[in-house]
Amino acid sequence: MSTRSLPLILVVDDESKIRRLLTKELEANGFDVVCAGDGEQALEVFAQSDPTPDLVLMDVMMPGMDGFDCAERLSKSANVPIIFLSARNEPSFKLRGFDSGADDYITKPFDPVEVLARVRSQLRRYTQLGAKKVEEQANVYTVGPIVLDEEKKSVTVDGDEVALTPIEFNILRLLMKNPGRIYSSAQIYELVWKEDSLGAETSVSVHIRHLRQKLEINPSEPRYLKVVWGLGYKMEDKK
Repeated sequence: MSTRSLPLILVVDDESKIRRLLTKELEANGFDVVCAGDGEQALEVFAQSDPTPDLVLMDVMMPGMDGFDCAERLSKSANVPIIFLSARNEPSFKLRGFDSGADDYITKPFDPVEVLARVRSQLRRYTQLGAKKVEEQANVYTVGPIVLDEEKKSVTVDGDEVALTPIEFNILRLLMKNPGRIYSSAQIYELVWKEDSLGAETSVSVHIRHLRQKLEINPSEPRYLKVVWGLGYKMEDKK
């Protein structure tokens, strides 16, 4: 059994120069690092690491399995923050990145200091979600067939557990704790991401769409996770 105490970062990039640069920066700031040169190798390294990586820092355009496909595979089997690094700055690429399960997207060329700050930010959110506070009492919220248990960090629909990312869980918790209340994209972003809401609309809408796909019988006609056009989103408790 591993006794590792430092956070472990999986760096995935087909350019060895970038892998070395990121490894040097991360290790100098208190992280352990493992590397992979493409998506397939990243899946292998992730599965073989013990304990598994705490965060994945991944290029998008790689030979073989690209970052998008790798992120989708990882998101289905693991609850881990994913940050994309890409030279592609088009909005469509960023949207696809978030759509495939990423929590953040950084364009190349990048400042290693910024990457380090983003890594720490994601790890804080992930740790706050996963850490069970000693003083925390069980809080269970129910909307229709959807049940969110804060203590267990679990969500079920009709008794079947649903796997959510940390960001999805936090969004759902916010809305379920305040059923009927409308939150704008900016409000959701600031309360969940705990950052200024610049560019919030795209990020929030992608995560809302993912939640609907996981929670609603018909995501295109949601019964519970509703949009209020021009205002924002709310949980509606349909009886």
